[in-house]
Amino acid sequence: MSKTFIVIPTYNERENLPILLERIFALQIPELELMVVDDNSPDGTGKIADELAKKYPLRVLHREGKQGLGTAYVAGFKEVLSKAPAGSRIIQMDADLSHDPLVIPALLTASKASDLVLGSRYVPGGKIEQWGFSRRLISKFGNLYARIILGLSYHDLTGGFKCFRKEALEAIDFLALSSVGYNFQIETTYLAHKAGFRICEIPITFTERKIGLSKFNWNIIFESFWKVFLLRLRG
Repeated sequence: MSKTFIVIPTYNERENLPILLERIFALQIPELELMVVDDNSPDGTGKIADELAKKYPLRVLHREGKQGLGTAYVAGFKEVLSKAPAGSRIIQMDADLSHDPLVIPALLTASKASDLVLGSRYVPGGKIEQWGFSRRLISKFGNLYARIILGLSYHDLTGGFKCFRKEALEAIDFLALSSVGYNFQIETTYLAHKAGFRICEIPITFTERKIGLSKFNWNIIFESFWKVFLLRLRG
């Protein structure tokens, strides 16, 4: 029987994580398992996750320190794929409450006809709340740049709310991934596209975090620009 797995990387999310998990499990999705990948959060998020694992079907992967979003997802994906039955879905999402769990059923429904479903802020019905003009401009330009350089038609390549069918995710060579930060989102979608998997987008509302500090910085922007270009050269 196929299952649904959700992989959630965490770093200093002790206040957000309990709220997120409560909302996810309130959906009562059959055969659901979660994996939290914590990078030794100084605020004790890992310990909070261990306590939550006593209440929910949750596994916690503890890493020695902050090693980047991309490597956290790869570590979580490897663990999940090792036990996921054929036809399972693997969802990735942020821990900061920017991704609404109420969208999860729509992701799963769309995955019946697609191998990768992108939660998109830039298709009709999608939107962003609580972002300033400069952040919106950077995001839109980054997506446009990636679409042009990589020759892709998808509108939101940098979003982190996605649903993979097991077969699409395990076809990605994790050893070939070069992205440490948010460019990981572009890279995995591009590789799935190059491998011929079916990809679609569904609208989501992205909400800026209310608790904690944003992890967005200039290094993320620089990594995306030059690694997108390298992706094109490799492709």
